[in-house]
Amino acid sequence: MRNQQRVAIVTGASSGIGLATARALSKNGFRVFGTSRKPASDKDGVEMLQCDVVDEASVFNLVREVLSKAGRIDLLVNNAGSGLLGAAEESSAAQVQALFDVNVFGVVRMTNAVLPIMRRQGQGRIINMSSLLGLIPAPFNAFYASTKHAIEGYSETLDHEIRKQGIRVSLVQPGFTRTSFEDSMRNPDSPLPTYDLARQAADRLMRDGLDKGDSPELVASVVVKVANAKSPKLRYSAGKVSTQVSFIRRFVPEFVFDKILRSANKLPA
Repeated sequence: MRNQQRVAIVTGASSGIGLATARALSKNGFRVFGTSRKPASDKDGVEMLQCDVVDEASVFNLVREVLSKAGRIDLLVNNAGSGLLGAAEESSAAQVQALFDVNVFGVVRMTNAVLPIMRRQGQGRIINMSSLLGLIPAPFNAFYASTKHAIEGYSETLDHEIRKQGIRVSLVQPGFTRTSFEDSMRNPDSPLPTYDLARQAADRLMRDGLDKGDSPELVASVVVKVANAKSPKLRYSAGKVSTQVSFIRRFVPEFVFDKILRSANKLPA
């Protein structure tokens, strides 16, 4: 019987979108294993396991433990990530590499670990948590946006490569979401006075957006929709703002979009 229940792994499931997603999948009939960097107690039917996505051995041990407990892996939700708020010039290469190690290479490590299992099963689904900033630029979020743009390109390419194996890849693109994401937001390691005022304004704008954003449960409902779709699409917007911006980005001329973006970020024309 244990092999008949769909099994999901959700990374970064200790809070926010990850926790809401893990709970929603559990309620939808999945056996869910959530991950966190530090040991955590099980939450509402979600079995919590420790895993640091920047550590190859930690990822391997997680996947091995899930297999020993459940015998299969049907769904991977790559949600773990962190942010970096500052001007592009204010971060060292080492700091940028550390961000990519979590947001991009963490996804690669987790995906590479589950693909052989899904291939043996003849089916599987991978959902990568992108962002509105995987679609558009955002002043003072150059490197966070870069990681999400990287995930977009990686996911689209991977989906073409493994589709014949019965495995599909999809992207979920939330906008501002009411979570404690700012708690994982890194500050630039080489701040420059010339950017102080603009960086502080960008920080206030981000926090205001988070306060007024969508609920993590809304994003989780989109993940469940993707997990259950018979013919999944590549990209799914999550929330009104994400849907609107996706439409504008596709159909509005570049010079008009540039003006809209600067106005939304309270930057001079």
